[in-house]
Amino acid sequence: MMPPTPQTRLHDLGPVLATMAQVAREATQQPAGSLDGRSIADRDPAQIDRMLPFFDWVYHHYFRVKTDGWEHIPTQGPMLIVGSHNGGLAAPDTLMMTYDWLRRFGSQRPSYAIMDPRIWRVSPILGRMGAWMGCLRADSPAAVRALRKKASLLVYPGGARDVFRPHRLRDQICFFGQKGFIKLALREEVPLVPAISYGAHDTLWVLEDFYDLANTWRQQQGWNWPLNLDPGTLPLYLGWPWGVAFGPLPNLPWPKFLHTRVCPPITFPRYGLAAAQDEDYVNTCYEQVCGTMQKELDQLFALYE
Repeated sequence: MMPPTPQTRLHDLGPVLATMAQVAREATQQPAGSLDGRSIADRDPAQIDRMLPFFDWVYHHYFRVKTDGWEHIPTQGPMLIVGSHNGGLAAPDTLMMTYDWLRRFGSQRPSYAIMDPRIWRVSPILGRMGAWMGCLRADSPAAVRALRKKASLLVYPGGARDVFRPHRLRDQICFFGQKGFIKLALREEVPLVPAISYGAHDTLWVLEDFYDLANTWRQQQGWNWPLNLDPGTLPLYLGWPWGVAFGPLPNLPWPKFLHTRVCPPITFPRYGLAAAQDEDYVNTCYEQVCGTMQKELDQLFALYE
């Protein structure tokens, strides 16, 4: 499947950046406590449409994205899209798949994404802009409300550890035993659609994650994390604009080619509350999803490496 037709030209970068800057200014002017990722009503199709030209420019002129598999998206109804994301906090594959969704289905089709609640503490502006895009806090019941409103929901179970995993693990599905998404799919009886990518973890170079070592040392010393904010990951990476960075610092991704892919939906034999409370069954479903996504990722990487 071919990517969407470009809506911007190379020399349009200035105007699209100006529009994004204006959206960011408007986000700073919102009332305190608003757009906090707890309400599905915060999603704003008009704001999404304003941001689309920026994503279009990055998609076509910076990452030169190739994509396929969009025929696997159900034409209607709720679904849980489960992804493995890459490339640090910039997460370019996540943004580019979001753009693909919006170009294909429009901003009016209800779609949401789970986002780490720490974003709203570290960068309120990004949190508010994310809320306009449909981002919901991972610690909020809003995700359930979205599915019950027949919306699609994008989730990345691996979280910060996944997006900052060492470069040697770029071809591995790393969900770190997080099974909440399985329980959610079973309880809400929705199909699970995998999303994978190639190239995004080459937009920076993560040498190692020192979180486990640092956390053990912190506990031995009886210290708290700075600002009482557990980072979840402590990567050492090479990337813009820092050169060498330590910690989950924001990054500007290198302009690497990306290939994103939507995989066939995964269904399970049993659904419902009882199934979601059966730990052995949840583990079986989790292994099924990880195994299926790993096979799909192996096939995608085999095209390039």
